[in-house]
Amino acid sequence: MAPAAARQGGSLCRTACRQLLFGLLVLSLFCEACKKVTFNVPSKLEAGTLVGRVNLKECLKSTEHISSSDPDFRILEDGSVYTTNIISLSSEKKTFTILLKDIQRHEEKKIHVNLLAHQKKTPKTRHTRDTVLRRTKRRWAPLPSSMMENSLGPFPLQIQQVQSDTAQNYVIHYSAAGPGIDQDPKGLFYIERETGNIFATGPVDREQYPSFQIICYATTPDGYSPEKPLPHIIKIEDDNDNAPFFTQDLFEFVVPEHCNAGTVVGKVIAEDRDEPNTLHTKLRYRIVSEQLPLPQMFSIHPESGVITTQIQQLDREIISKHVLLIEVRDMDGQSFGLCNTGTVVINVGDINDNAPYFGHSFYETKVLENRVNVEILRIPCLDKDEPNSPAWNCRFSIVKGNEDNHFAITTDGRTNEGVLCVVKGLDYETTSLRILEIAASNEIPYAVVPYSSSLSQSSCTVRVTILDDDEGPVFKPCLFPITIDGCVTVGTVVGKYLAEDPETGNSEGIRYRIAPGQSNWITIDENSGELRTAKFFDKDMTGRQCNITVIAVDQSGKTGTGTVLANVGACDRYSYPTVTPKDFTMCRDRKPVYITAVTSNESPYSAPFRFDISDRSMGSGWQTTQQDDRSILLSPRTDIPFGIYKIPINVRDNAGRLGTTMVTVNYCDCTTPSDCGTVRQSSSAITLGVWAILAMILGSLLLLLILITLCGCYGTGAVSKHVPDDLANQNLIISNTEAPGEEVMDPNIIPLQAATVNSCDQGVGMGTIGHEVKTGGQSFEMSKGGHQTLESVRGYGQSTVEQGRYSYSEWQNFMHSRLGEKVYMCRQDEENKHSEDYVLPYNYEGRGSLAGSVGCCSDQQEVEVLDFLDQLEPKFRTLAETCVKR
Repeated sequence: MAPAAARQGGSLCRTACRQLLFGLLVLSLFCEACKKVTFNVPSKLEAGTLVGRVNLKECLKSTEHISSSDPDFRILEDGSVYTTNIISLSSEKKTFTILLKDIQRHEEKKIHVNLLAHQKKTPKTRHTRDTVLRRTKRRWAPLPSSMMENSLGPFPLQIQQVQSDTAQNYVIHYSAAGPGIDQDPKGLFYIERETGNIFATGPVDREQYPSFQIICYATTPDGYSPEKPLPHIIKIEDDNDNAPFFTQDLFEFVVPEHCNAGTVVGKVIAEDRDEPNTLHTKLRYRIVSEQLPLPQMFSIHPESGVITTQIQQLDREIISKHVLLIEVRDMDGQSFGLCNTGTVVINVGDINDNAPYFGHSFYETKVLENRVNVEILRIPCLDKDEPNSPAWNCRFSIVKGNEDNHFAITTDGRTNEGVLCVVKGLDYETTSLRILEIAASNEIPYAVVPYSSSLSQSSCTVRVTILDDDEGPVFKPCLFPITIDGCVTVGTVVGKYLAEDPETGNSEGIRYRIAPGQSNWITIDENSGELRTAKFFDKDMTGRQCNITVIAVDQSGKTGTGTVLANVGACDRYSYPTVTPKDFTMCRDRKPVYITAVTSNESPYSAPFRFDISDRSMGSGWQTTQQDDRSILLSPRTDIPFGIYKIPINVRDNAGRLGTTMVTVNYCDCTTPSDCGTVRQSSSAITLGVWAILAMILGSLLLLLILITLCGCYGTGAVSKHVPDDLANQNLIISNTEAPGEEVMDPNIIPLQAATVNSCDQGVGMGTIGHEVKTGGQSFEMSKGGHQTLESVRGYGQSTVEQGRYSYSEWQNFMHSRLGEKVYMCRQDEENKHSEDYVLPYNYEGRGSLAGSVGCCSDQQEVEVLDFLDQLEPKFRTLAETCVKR
């Protein structure tokens, strides 16, 4: 509330503001000042003194931020202006500004406040009373007032009075605001302006409005507030106008039958809308009635509402449901209290206090023999417990007479009957009558309670009569295990599986066959029942198992089946074919490798062998050529790089058993296989440098000198002499004869390389194939490719041999030392490979022999016997026997 002087002084300003409001909103977003407010205050103000109130909403409807330009003043949200410090107005006027901000709408308003100090008292103007000073009690802060709920009046009804002690000095006007006055519910209370009396205009419901908090004001006619705003509470006293009520329309509980006395059944809950913790809400419960006229079985706690059992005779089979009427009353259960009733339903839960029983103690049925999975009898099971509960569902068992498990009994869940079935065929010839004892029990254990039987299950006897039937043959045993030796051949007898006619007990006239779609491991003789193998068993089949169904047919056409359980055993005495040797060397001439398969087995697990390359990638680069039943030739299909090749060779014997051997072929840049290892070792340790290149140049010059020397050698012999074997290096001199030699009988021996003898009248012939040296009219030619054997050389006669001995010895003594040194110097080219145009030395592989090296450049003759041919080493003795036909 603003002072009256402020309202009169600012009336013209407010009128002008209302007329120009629309224009100001269009021209500017902000309004600098709304109006000016003037308060008349004493010259001295204490801290916390209320100066007055300003209507903030009239200036800015939505205010988010309120501040004062003077820190000595604090502005509340309702517009109340309080001092924060002691203020003395030395001058007659003090001015500050209230700043209002709306952050969301970006608006800002200002209110200018003027404080005017009083110059002197004017009692007549303020209508002060001339009274005698006396001590009185301050009445601006009275006790909270109260009003009875649902009061009958008369209205208006005075409920309190507020007065200010400043009324002795000022003319005070009283006002109030808050709920019940200017807020909902509006008009319920009002305060007299002159006296401060507070009146109620009508009855109030406490459950709706338990109390009201209003603010009372005391102001002078000019707007000055000598008192702070007074919060005042009007409490509505409760009246017992609400009866208690239950939280549920129907309470339902379950309690097991035959439970002990004092067992908690459940709890009922009631509420009262009257004032808590008073007699109006102090409730009491009691059982008004039970549905059946029996001894009272339940009780209820009067304060908590907990229901318990009183006796132990609850039996679901007699009474399955109890209905109680419960009353709740306030005023601590007094007769004048308000009350209400509710219904409680107590269901008696079932326990297994009744054992199942059969309608009859004896049953009889019949069944044909050999019938399987057929129902032969239904046995009803009776139980007084609750249907379709674990205490009612029956479980049947055969306690006697089913030791061989020919029968089985199950429960029909819909009818609770026991269904007796035959699960294994019965034999009339063995027995024609079976007596079974069947017992019944429930899913849950039997509970022993008062008035119940001590027997937890019932039993009955079933007589089963087996009828005779003309049945088919029967295998004995029905599962016949056999073990097949992995080494056996096709057609080997591995067992005998017979069926019998149950009527006669013999196997006459029964025929046998393998059921269609079975494994092809074995066959069965149609008449005798003998089991024979139908295939060879590879080593991969060792340990495998197969079930084979056998069908027996008697003379009447009836059939019976049996099963043969065949296991493949290991073949310990069988060795798979292998290749020996496994390591081979192939030179640049790509001469095929001779591979031979061996095995220690006898027919049919022996030759003839079949060979193939198991690796497809290797098969594309290598090929095999069958030589005979035991061997093949292995050769590359096309040009391949030098290196070591590991080739898997499959060898199958005549029975089809497979053995795999990994063959290693060293394709080497060599002339003979023995050179491959030597050249690789020496070349790996050589590194070319300046001195190596210089040595190669000098070697080439020495080679030219040797060639000139060789061309100056002449001989006079008319007939060429046979050159003996070079036993010192244990290799034969190679001939350049290109005609095919005789077939080598031993495949493990490298084909013999022999020297041929050609006649030459004069001179020395040199070519790219070999060297020819004339010695006394005869000539010897050394080449790299001949295939003549010793047998063909012997055809020239004894005179040729004698002359060859002399020429060989002369050459050895004259040229061996010098020629060996020169050839070693020039036997390598720039790539550290053998020079193909010169004679090459061979590795020393044994003791030296009596014979020297074979040469081609000697022109001296020396008679020397060839007895060393009869004293060959064991290795070359085999070679000689292979190459020379006896």
